[in-house]
Amino acid sequence: MNEVVPAKFGMGAPVRRQEDAALIVGKGRYVDDIQPEGGLHGYMLRSAMAHARISLDGLDAARAAPGVALVLTAAEIGDLGPMPTKALVTQPDGSQNDVPHHPVLAVDTVRHIGEPIAFIVADSLNAAKSAAELIEVDYEPLAAVVETGDALSPGAPLVWPERGSNLAYTVERGDAAATQAAFAAAHKVTRIEIVNNRLVANYMEPRGCIAEYDAGTERYTLTVGTQGGHGMRDIVARDILGIDPARLRVVTPDVGGGFGTKAFAYPEYPLSLVAAQRLGRPVKWICERTEHFLADAHGRDNLSVAEVAMDENGRFLAMRFELIAAMGAYLHQYGPSIPFVGSSMATGLYDVSTIHLTLKGVYTNTVPTDAYRGAGRPEAAYLLERLVDKAAREMDLSPAEIRRRNFIAPEQLPYTTVTGRMYDTGAFAEHLELALQAVDWDGFEARRAASAAKGRYRGIGLATYVEACAFPGSEEATVELGTDGSLTLLIGTQTNGQGHATAYGQIMAEQFGVDLNRITTVQGDTDRVRRGGGTGGSRSIPIGLPSVLEASRSLVKKIKELAADRLEAGVEDLELVGGNVQVVGTDRAVTLAEIAADAPEPLSAREAVKQAEATYPNGTHICELEVDPETGETTLLDYVIVDDFGVVVNPLLLTGQVHGGVVQAIGQALMERTVFDADGQLVTASFLDYRMPRAGDLPDIRFATHNVPSTTNALGIKGAGEAGTIGACPAVMNALDNALRHGAGVERIDMPATPDRVWEAIRAASA
Repeated sequence: MNEVVPAKFGMGAPVRRQEDAALIVGKGRYVDDIQPEGGLHGYMLRSAMAHARISLDGLDAARAAPGVALVLTAAEIGDLGPMPTKALVTQPDGSQNDVPHHPVLAVDTVRHIGEPIAFIVADSLNAAKSAAELIEVDYEPLAAVVETGDALSPGAPLVWPERGSNLAYTVERGDAAATQAAFAAAHKVTRIEIVNNRLVANYMEPRGCIAEYDAGTERYTLTVGTQGGHGMRDIVARDILGIDPARLRVVTPDVGGGFGTKAFAYPEYPLSLVAAQRLGRPVKWICERTEHFLADAHGRDNLSVAEVAMDENGRFLAMRFELIAAMGAYLHQYGPSIPFVGSSMATGLYDVSTIHLTLKGVYTNTVPTDAYRGAGRPEAAYLLERLVDKAAREMDLSPAEIRRRNFIAPEQLPYTTVTGRMYDTGAFAEHLELALQAVDWDGFEARRAASAAKGRYRGIGLATYVEACAFPGSEEATVELGTDGSLTLLIGTQTNGQGHATAYGQIMAEQFGVDLNRITTVQGDTDRVRRGGGTGGSRSIPIGLPSVLEASRSLVKKIKELAADRLEAGVEDLELVGGNVQVVGTDRAVTLAEIAADAPEPLSAREAVKQAEATYPNGTHICELEVDPETGETTLLDYVIVDDFGVVVNPLLLTGQVHGGVVQAIGQALMERTVFDADGQLVTASFLDYRMPRAGDLPDIRFATHNVPSTTNALGIKGAGEAGTIGACPAVMNALDNALRHGAGVERIDMPATPDRVWEAIRAASA
């Protein structure tokens, strides 16, 4: 934790976000800010029922309605492919799970509320909505299964009757026999059942797209908020439209949040493109907030049972897990892989050599689920850290002590877990101790007594975590020098609020000796950027920055070689400062603009640094809170984090990412409740019913780092974008459990611990 005074730019510099100046004065350019000339407006008619056979009437009237240009139903798009599932899992018998057909528009059966039925295109949005009201959807209701825990019950309604079951797939990890033997020999076994509640992503900017078609070139352009245009292009073009991806250009302007949910293709995108091609006019579709609740992939929604076998000293001998993960009505783009990836982190930071894990994906008549910030890793950490806290109580150990006894020791690193993850570096006990000191853990009982004197229940809870992110791969970076001396970076990651232009730019600024305002970062245009892996899994900076640095160094080398001839000096005697190439210690110099103008060809460099293994950020979160037993209201009093992110690129950006993740996790833990009624209607389909965290709900978040550089990343960086979300839920809920158990004898509380649910738990315990 030594303090280092950083340079103005370069690695570790606290450079303020360059992107914010435009955004805070309203000069951002989002999809809905773009108004194409002669544009039409799209509107989606969605299912009002969760499960029913359907037939349509009134289509002729809708097509003849004022201003209507086109009405698309399943009958008009028979040449389109289905919505694809790109991630399958391997089952115990070696087979991969099969994928039910997921039509772009419902054919004869709807399987969840909000499923797309018809796409109406008109001169105005109101005209399209009016025409949609003329379409009569005849519903023949079918029984629906809504609750995840009911999906596999005998006699449960079937989402896909032809399958004979709501089981989508089964995955196993570990050794069942060895695990059973360890449990049989254990001194103590602790068991816990956990609900990981379903979430709606609720980014600030709802989805939207603008589709255009050029008949002369037979090319499409899709302007759309994404987390990576190249992946979106390939899926929409190849999998759905059935065309060469080269015929589709995807342009992504400013994006108001992604959280995983904007990485996916949705039906509105190919439908808008089809409409633009057929009508010869641009088509714009913008999602409304309630549509977002009904149409965009949800997150989480797991039911889990976890057990740990311990010896007489509280050391972990083996673990056993059973998970049921809701897939919704269809297997979404990456949906099946999310709980599977999460299960690879089942043992966390603990030295556990024996496990057995069974994971079942199930169908329900609900909105499909997919990656949401953390994508399986928060679910794994939450289950494990709630289990470890319960084990500590049952072994009469403190939450800190049971973790100390079971952490992977420094001398064991690099350490390959029983699920195949290779932790390269870390100091797990050290960041725990630093967090305990920062929160004054030893002084808590005095603070609890002070709260009790006011009639409040006070609790404290901690969680340690590790995640896998910045998964193996590379990200190509191209750096260009313009004839005016400016620099341009072209890279296929996609910012949706993280500050990529600042992080990439500060490294380039150091290499080229220029201010950040001389550097332009180009993302989000598949015609300008030739390839890209997009943004997800905390990959952009760890994977992208090494390529940016190497491309910058390669271009600097070319510049120096050209300048050496002009200045009659050795390359080793040159430096780049203030937009010039100068001979060290002299006033002999040539500007970057002059070098670019005199070069025989445009000056650029391209590099793609490959990474062979994921990175593994880790840390400790501690939460302290109070509960008002009269209202059930929970107030967060203190929040301390000590994290290991390896080499830090920009501490300001890092802090923002951690804070944002923590806030989202606090929302999940205490507020965000997705409720379907027994018929599959989404009861919480607006902000009136689905509570989001507000500034007043949050304490000051005290954040520090205790970094050990990664050995798997070229620059020693460990990804950070999802870490706050992973560590916070168990810390908050362990603190709440501590408060309610001590204050009222409450034995169990699940997320979301809303005031009414907390109040009911207190009353039930007192009864």
